[in-house]
Amino acid sequence: MKENVVKTKSFEFAVRVVRLYRFLCEEKREFVLSKQLLRSGTSVGAMVREAEHAETKKDFVHKMSIAQKEINESIYWLELLKETEYLNSDQFLSLNNNAVELIKLITTIIKTTKANMNN
Repeated sequence: MKENVVKTKSFEFAVRVVRLYRFLCEEKREFVLSKQLLRSGTSVGAMVREAEHAETKKDFVHKMSIAQKEINESIYWLELLKETEYLNSDQFLSLNNNAVELIKLITTIIKTTKANMNN
């Protein structure tokens, strides 16, 4: 069986977000922004999982579109955490690179699926 790259990468991203959340709460005593990132960052993988069992192609695109919005929101929270100095540049770049890779992957999946629906 072929590996589901977006499923794997979104899960790995969620794990990293959970670990970052713990770090921000325990070490930086930051609770509000980190909770927002925790919600959006873990939601990406959850929506990808839901899309796996979508009832129709349209339902699949809808669920992947929600995942796309969630990863975009996660990028926002990462940028805000960096600009407010809760994350240093290295911490930010590492997670942000993962997030950008995910948004590109999800966007490609959505576009390809939509194109195949029209054929």
